[in-house]
Amino acid sequence: MNEELRAHLEFLEELGIDGVRLEPEWRSRREPIEPRDPKEPLEAVPSEPIEPTAPSEPKIALRIIRDELGADCSRCKLHTLGRTQVVFGVGNPNADLMFVGEAPGADEDVQGEPFVGRAGQLLTKIIEAIDLRRDDVYIANVIKCRPPGNRNPEPDEVEQCEPFLFRQIDTVKPKVIVALGKFAAQCLLRTNDPITRIRGREFKYRDAVLIPTYHPAYLLRTPSAKREVWEDMKRVRAILRGE
Repeated sequence: MNEELRAHLEFLEELGIDGVRLEPEWRSRREPIEPRDPKEPLEAVPSEPIEPTAPSEPKIALRIIRDELGADCSRCKLHTLGRTQVVFGVGNPNADLMFVGEAPGADEDVQGEPFVGRAGQLLTKIIEAIDLRRDDVYIANVIKCRPPGNRNPEPDEVEQCEPFLFRQIDTVKPKVIVALGKFAAQCLLRTNDPITRIRGREFKYRDAVLIPTYHPAYLLRTPSAKREVWEDMKRVRAILRGE
């Protein structure tokens, strides 16, 4: 067994994938699932982002957005509730794949980078399992500051922060966006449906395909859900490869 294959199988094992099925139904590609109510499709229609002033170069554009957000943003009350720093986003500004989470946690608040704690380490393994590196993708959160006690972000905090996420998405222009967990998926899709209902489906979002899946932190608590995330990520890989 060559080293590349061995490493790939080790990633799958850490995701809870303990074998390969050969039956035709396991090899077939899952077709996109349309929203269940055609009168009220779940295609995302986010609020208008802040008027972009960014140049065409994504790296420069992201730097401008970050500067406009500010290193000590005070647009919502989170700046008074113990956050250490603004956590903007990280990764390839020209990425075809973008991950969107909820908000920074304790480790992210200290290091200033999204998904660097235990959940972030698992996310890195998930990325590597579809033959990419963390540096190949772009990672951001809906909220750029840590809520106290890792509570869910509140509506006024989302209102102030999400326009910067929309601008990040419009700058990177990914082919696929993976919404990690209930909060990110509900925010982007403008829905109150639980993640269990929208996971496994595909949605048109701006010029990308949006795929909701479980948050890595949930997988740490519920390892049995890793199989479903692996199915989602295989679909992500297929879309990126044009399959």
